[in-house]
Order: sequence, then C-alpha cells, then structure tokens
Amino acid sequence: MSSSHAYTLLKKEIKTIADLSRWQKSQAFKEYQAFIETLNNAVKGKKVSDDIEETPQCKKLLELLDTLSMWIDEIPPVDQPQRFGNKAYRTWLERLTVNSETLLKNIIEEKDWSSIIELQGYFNDGFGNSTRIDYGTGHEMNFASFLCCLFKLRYLTDQDYEAVVLRVFCRYLTLMRKLQTVYKMEPAGSHGVWGLDDFQFLPFIWGSSQLISHSLKPEAFIDPVVAKKSSHDFMFMACIAYINEVKTGPFAEHSNILWGISSIPHWTKVNSGLLKMYKAEVLLKFPVIQHFSFGTMLSINPAEV
Repeated sequence: MSSSHAYTLLKKEIKTIADLSRWQKSQAFKEYQAFIETLNNAVKGKKVSDDIEETPQCKKLLELLDTLSMWIDEIPPVDQPQRFGNKAYRTWLERLTVNSETLLKNIIEEKDWSSIIELQGYFNDGFGNSTRIDYGTGHEMNFASFLCCLFKLRYLTDQDYEAVVLRVFCRYLTLMRKLQTVYKMEPAGSHGVWGLDDFQFLPFIWGSSQLISHSLKPEAFIDPVVAKKSSHDFMFMACIAYINEVKTGPFAEHSNILWGISSIPHWTKVNSGLLKMYKAEVLLKFPVIQHFSFGTMLSINPAEV
C-alpha cells in the first residue's frame, strides 16, 4: 500500500444470501483465502517449540497481546445470577476499543497511521461480541484479517510467516482461552463452529499442517494423554487438550466431527479436508460472513484475474 493510499471506514456489504456470490468473487475473498493457505504451507512439519526467528514487529504484536491479557487480570468477573456471559467482559472489551488506536500506533510506523481506520475495525472485532458476550469463527476471522492487513502494509513480511502462526496466533489463542474461561463466554452461533469446535477453526488447519509427516497419526489425538503431552508442540493437539479440559463425557459425543477426523489415515488428507471445510462452513456461511466488513485493504470489489 502506497503512502498516499486513501483508507476508509470498514463497511458491511453481505446483506443477503445472494451477496455471497459477490463475496466469493471479491478481492478480499481471494486474498484472505490465499493468506490462510500461505501460512498453512509455511508451518508444515514445524513445531511450536522450534527455534523460530521473531522479528521486532512480531515481538511488538506479542507485547500487545500480553497487554490485553494483563487487562483481564485487572478486570475480574463480577458477581451475577447467570453462570455464563460475565458482564465484566464488556468492561474489558470497552477498554480495548477505547485504546485500540493508541495500541496500534505503538506498533506501526507513523507513515502508516492512516491505515489504522481499517486495522481498528478488524482488531476490535477479533475478540468477541460485547452485546452477546460470545466468540466464534467470525471473530477469529477478523483477527486473521488484521494480520493479513499487516502483511499488506509490509509491516510483516515473508520472513514472519512461521512466527505469525507459531508465536503470534498461538499467543492469541492463549488470550482467547483466558477470556472464555474467566468471563464464561458463549460460543457464537447455535452450532459453534458448525460442529468442529465451539470457538476456533484456524488452529485445526494450521495445526494439522504442523503434523504432516510426523510419526503421530490422526487416530492418536483422541487419547487425552497423547494430546496433553503433544500440546506444547502442536496447535491441533493443544486444541484437543483444551476441549478435554472444558468438556465432559465421551469424546465421540461432545466432539463428533473431530472423532470422525481421527479415522483419516494421514495428516495431509486431514489438512486438505479442513481447508475445504473452512471454505464451506465458515467463508461461505451467510450467518458468519454477513458480519464481515470491507475496506480498501480487503475489498469487496471483484478480484483481478
């Protein structure tokens, strides 16, 4: 993006199911999907515990997420009759929204401050909904879009691919699990992530890519001991370990789609299947995409051939 580029407030464009075809042909759809696949390829066979270069830009993002985590400690849950949806979350998210412009100015160069009008939209919507006190794949998509825009600004570059997934996104997941646990957030949508998981999707995609060519087979992740032991190295296993912590009963009953995935023989097939599922069950689902917003960095305009 050039220094003279004119940024704009984000705007919702998907208002009817018929608009989904416009979205699927858009520059935003093409670039977002390519972004997810690029990061997917970047972490093939890589462990979270590997020695990965962290540029100063990535370190600033990690510090930003640590600040948001610290705010949770400063804003404890309030006493309330209902068990779920603690209203203190609204205080936390309001602090984020009020301070997001300053937070973003602290990480990007002054020459790019005009882009904050768009970055803020994705960043603010990346941590859940204040009214419903819920979180789901649409919010996760907003945070991923925020990262995608940082690449478009050249704040992040090709050398950051691995660290963005295995450091920044992992830290984001830790933050989201803390928010979910402390404030008892609800899954967004009656089916969470359409049966895969209540809250997340991307760590299953990128996490299965990490496991390609590993000696652990997909059938192994349903063993809670194996999932826990491998959770520090693989995002997929960390997701399973978290599910085992927060859900009770037989795994096949509370996580039936994942149970079915465990029967697939190879991680390559799991990974390609999850990429297809993400497109079908998140990117092309009207209840998710109707809330997504567009600007100039991720535009609704038709993609160039």
